[in-house]
Amino acid sequence: MASRAGLSQDSVSRAERGRIAEMSVAHLESIARALDAELVVSLRWRGGELDRLIDEGHAALMSYVAAWLGRLGWEVRAEVTYSRWGERGSIDVLALHEATATLLVVEVKTELVSLEETIRRHDAKTRLAPQIATEQLGWRPKTIGRLLVIADTATQRRRVDRVDEVLRRTHPVRGAAARQWMRLPVPGFSGLIFVGPRLGNRSRRRITANSR
Repeated sequence: MASRAGLSQDSVSRAERGRIAEMSVAHLESIARALDAELVVSLRWRGGELDRLIDEGHAALMSYVAAWLGRLGWEVRAEVTYSRWGERGSIDVLALHEATATLLVVEVKTELVSLEETIRRHDAKTRLAPQIATEQLGWRPKTIGRLLVIADTATQRRRVDRVDEVLRRTHPVRGAAARQWMRLPVPGFSGLIFVGPRLGNRSRRRITANSR
């Protein structure tokens, strides 16, 4: 191992004994390459707490959206996982408006970090959703819509404003018009709404999780 990594036996021995604080990152990378592995260095600041808050915020928004759609007569499923042709993931909220046979694919974001990734993933889920709904839930949708839900904070509104020219092309229906669509869906819907992060705490409706 020392020979393959180009290091002394003492350096490899320190790594084996977990004494990496005494080693340089370059030496650790050399050992990783010799093992055909990747060295990942993670700097965290209150990481556990932040991850927990983000997860709780995401769950609260999902709960609010699911309860809201349920009150409007939609049949709702949360966290519908899928694996299709090498694509894996989960749909935050999948809903069916039975009267119009409309399927709605909801993507929930507490933080809009990457616009390209958000649009790409929402596109992929919307494309796969009819088959997922039919095979896993027994639904028979005739039309499909999609909704992007973003936490209503000053930071997220600023981020949306900065990329709104692009978002208007992919999710043009907003605000009251988007909410009105939920009451009477028509084909060709793609919208965006902001939801207050505390609203999810008001929800008491039970969400049915479905996965495969």
